[in-house]
Amino acid sequence: MKQITSVQNPFIKSLVLLQEKAKARKQSGTFLIEGQREIALAIKGGYKIETILFSPELIPEVQITKLTNPQVDLIEISKDVYQKLAYRDTTEGILAIAKSKSMQLSDLKLSKNPLILIAESPEKPGNIGALLRTADAANLDAVIIANPKSDLYNPNIVRSSVGGLFTNQIATGTTSEIITFLKEQKINFYCATLQNSIGYYTQDYTTPTALVVGTEATGLTEEWRKEATQNIIIPMQGEIDSMNVSVAAAILIFEAKRQRGFTS
Repeated sequence: MKQITSVQNPFIKSLVLLQEKAKARKQSGTFLIEGQREIALAIKGGYKIETILFSPELIPEVQITKLTNPQVDLIEISKDVYQKLAYRDTTEGILAIAKSKSMQLSDLKLSKNPLILIAESPEKPGNIGALLRTADAANLDAVIIANPKSDLYNPNIVRSSVGGLFTNQIATGTTSEIITFLKEQKINFYCATLQNSIGYYTQDYTTPTALVVGTEATGLTEEWRKEATQNIIIPMQGEIDSMNVSVAAAILIFEAKRQRGFTS
């Protein structure tokens, strides 16, 4: 088994770039996953693992074998090297190099009566991670990111999604592409916005449905508002006219799930 003990090793330096630079991830078609649970969820989600790096000082080798097969390279690294690569404060001692997946709209496999979350231009990795966790909790058919501002394999998104990046079907596209896709698939879409909207609880989400949320700062663009099946609003009684996007999405999603008979 190969061993690496120096943080100056050229291969380790390339992995640091993979953590820090979206360009490096795009060029290589790979990204890093940290943590046993996240790696296991990625494997279950169909991601190809190329290499597993582990520090025997931090994790027993017997736990590594559960995540490997003959096609996966194993590299033993020192604690110093691991800490150079690790992104999280909690230390598990294991990282994986995984192949990125295509995120085309055409790759989505939807049920006959899908429920989809769409987020337009989310910028904060923490918000994207929270949206993916909510989508996983509701077992949505898909999450679609319109006009993405962040590379979805950003380590902050991988971390904040707690594996939700791997458990959801995810696609990206422009607002126009996604609206065309929804219309072709005969999916109604309800846009959360302050303008020309009615209470979210008045709508029927039991047919093929997409729930669309925008950024907390600017909301949804006019194209979404004009094309929506219906613009909807979550009534608020305080002084502030917006809430965290993941909280708003959760309210809408679980109303749709309630209407569809979700109980447990």
